[in-house]
Amino acid sequence: MAKIQVLLVDDHQVVMEGFKARLDNETNIEVIATATNGADALKNAEQYQPDVVLMDISMPEMNGIEATRHFRQHFPEIKVLILTMHDNREYILQVMQAGASGYILKEVSAQEMVQAIEAVHQGGRYFCRLVADTVFAAPIEPVEPAQAVLTALSRREETVLRQVALGKSSKKIALELGISTRTVETHRQNIKHKLNMNSTAELTAYAVKENLI
Repeated sequence: MAKIQVLLVDDHQVVMEGFKARLDNETNIEVIATATNGADALKNAEQYQPDVVLMDISMPEMNGIEATRHFRQHFPEIKVLILTMHDNREYILQVMQAGASGYILKEVSAQEMVQAIEAVHQGGRYFCRLVADTVFAAPIEPVEPAQAVLTALSRREETVLRQVALGKSSKKIALELGISTRTVETHRQNIKHKLNMNSTAELTAYAVKENLI
């Protein structure tokens, strides 16, 4: 089986070497290149064509959020997995809206890091538990229990939510379910309304947290 080709991006050399050492122990993952900022990451991506980019947010010249937008535009086939110390909700949502496939914190275990890389490489999404909890923190008003919210969704809405969380477009979901794109869009709006969410990033994080994918 071919190894998952990873581009590692972090502006702290010691930190980057530590993560590279972690991944070098894995039989199914290979770090083929490194970069210290988003601009260099894009150049290396063009040269090495990695499967997954494991990237920090705070970096000089071009940060991870901006770089993620460029990856989505110029290298849509390359999956971006954010690996950072920032657990700020705004950062998380900005990066996911920019096109990242996952978000994990630097404190996660080597095993979870590998799981995240494998998940996004296979076309899925991945959030570590703390990130998912941060996205759904509700400091002002208590929210309904997750199961109660889930039961408010119809079976078809749950199916659509699962497909959305996997990063599929409304057109692709419509083809797979045998319904119109307009119907899928209606389901998506209904789901957002029922869950009181405004973005695809929030829906994705919710689906991951509730183990729908």
